Amino acid sequence: MSERPKTPLLDTVDTPKDLRAIPTADLRQLADELRTEMIDAVGSTGGHLGSGLGVVELTVALHYVFNTPEDRLIWDVGHQAYPHKILTGRRDRIRTLRQGGGLSGFTKRSESEYDPFGAAHSSTSISAALGFAVANKLQGKSGRGIAVIGDGAMSAGMAYEAMNNAEQAGNRLVVILNDNDMSIAPPVGGLSAYLARMVSSSEYLGLRSLASKVAKKLSRRIHSTLDKAEEYTRGMVTGGTLFEELGFYYVGPIDGHNLDHLIPVLENVRDAEEGPVLIHVVTTKGKGYGPAEDSADKYHGVPKFDVVTGEKAKGKPGPPAYQNVFGDTLAKLAESDDRICAITAAMPSGTGVDRFAKAHPERTFDVGIAEQHGVTFAAGLAAQGMRPFAAIYSTFLQRAYDQVVHDVAIQNLPVRFAIDRAGLVGADGATHAGSFDITYLATLPNMVVMAAADEAELAHMTYTAAEYDDGPIALRYPRGGGVGVPIPETLEKLEIGKGRVVREGSKVAILSLGARLEEAKKAADQLEAKGLSTTVADMRFAKPLDQDLIARLMRSHEIVLTVEEGAIGGLGAHVLTYASDEGLTDADGAGGGLKVRTLRLPDIFIDHDAPEKQYDQAGLNAPQIVETVLKALRHNSADVEEARA
Repeated sequence: MSERPKTPLLDTVDTPKDLRAIPTADLRQLADELRTEMIDAVGSTGGHLGSGLGVVELTVALHYVFNTPEDRLIWDVGHQAYPHKILTGRRDRIRTLRQGGGLSGFTKRSESEYDPFGAAHSSTSISAALGFAVANKLQGKSGRGIAVIGDGAMSAGMAYEAMNNAEQAGNRLVVILNDNDMSIAPPVGGLSAYLARMVSSSEYLGLRSLASKVAKKLSRRIHSTLDKAEEYTRGMVTGGTLFEELGFYYVGPIDGHNLDHLIPVLENVRDAEEGPVLIHVVTTKGKGYGPAEDSADKYHGVPKFDVVTGEKAKGKPGPPAYQNVFGDTLAKLAESDDRICAITAAMPSGTGVDRFAKAHPERTFDVGIAEQHGVTFAAGLAAQGMRPFAAIYSTFLQRAYDQVVHDVAIQNLPVRFAIDRAGLVGADGATHAGSFDITYLATLPNMVVMAAADEAELAHMTYTAAEYDDGPIALRYPRGGGVGVPIPETLEKLEIGKGRVVREGSKVAILSLGARLEEAKKAADQLEAKGLSTTVADMRFAKPLDQDLIARLMRSHEIVLTVEEGAIGGLGAHVLTYASDEGLTDADGAGGGLKVRTLRLPDIFIDHDAPEKQYDQAGLNAPQIVETVLKALRHNSADVEEARA
């Protein structure tokens, strides 16, 4: 007789309160349904897959045992929180992930009360959870702060800074170490699960507390000796000595996919008076989906894919990605210059450093999620005569700004910063947008800041940076593919601080920095069609400015417009400052006075969407460039009527 099909459980769960009404014995079925739902959703939207698959059971167990949202559950980075979103009232929108107007690919406070802290950068969870825990303690509230942090995020110093201060939170702080890549744990199984249950049990903790009270009646030396003996005995068995030294009560390792192991331990920790507690959970990234488990990157980030076959959707063949142009160019340059080396902060493939590493492994350094260390490490290399390239996303370089200032710029050390993901980044949204690097770098003395308009320019700039030994230099470039400009065999060493004119006109001058050049040229075509002769200049450098070019264009054109994919304080601000200092804004133009306008990213954080729509919202596509010029002309009605005719 065939077994009756089981009634779907996921359909009965809208919030964790519904989940807690399900019998423990049925949670395995719920986890399986949750995994299937997530695979199907990401198959239709793309996004982060492997990390979420690895925490399905852990997500179910945490919401089952703890009283969320009163207990504040914080997912480090947040890219593994898709199962969490499904269980917290967002299943009906899960197929809008990373789409315009849809759910964020990370946790977001404005999205749900179950997202108490927004995250997309690594290693912030313990600090935030500690803040929630201490606030509850001070306010007399019972809620806990629960941080789920991956082993990769433990390579960042911030995690240890937080743990070093965690003791003040007491048992209100729980840290889940999700060990899915580094294999820092010994093999897990029945014995380790038994030990984890034992050391987290109320009986053990009660006995431990009693022993501690008795020991305190003895001499200080005996008390200290007994404490250390117990700590190191458990440390040798379970591997938690480091965390014990930081003030945590360590439990684990346990199998993060076995709900029969997870739930008793979490319940023990929930009810314990000891704390703070760190639970070491071992999981498999991509768990439960064959193609992900078999993939080298465990389907970390994927486009849309066929759920049955796992085959990823392929876009149309196009120009090479900027990151690959950088990596290939640097690898080629390093063939004849053994001083060139590359540093990445846990993003070798995302920055193109993986290509350099294949050719020059001994000169490639992945420092983990430790941008601060990476920048100062590069400074040390430069001070000793090497030519280091620190290849770091714009948004991640923000984490090392003090090191850029103190360890590089003040000492005028020739560190080369290859700044990937400059500008808006589409589905990853505001947390990953490279909005601020022009501003925060161009304000520094000694710094040179370049921005590539296309892939050939990026190759030239990589060569220029390699040959520049007079101080720090940065080259920024966007996410995604180039524009189809062929890369010449022989690279050009650019003259520092000099731009280029790509088309000559007489009335309007567009000063473009970086990858908006194609839109600037489209705008020039539309303005020419309206009878407005337009010059387009690729400035190449935000610092130092090409002052001669700026002065010439301001003296010979009626309207000068700067365009950049960066926040206020970048190229436009520096051009206006120079023009003001030199009195260029007082010059008479053809229309009775020079008109200067600056286009840059607006003073808002732009949410995730298709890149083209993001740049429309920012006002940095050709139609907005044209409209800005026409508005500038409205003081002269004859020009406006002529332009609109």
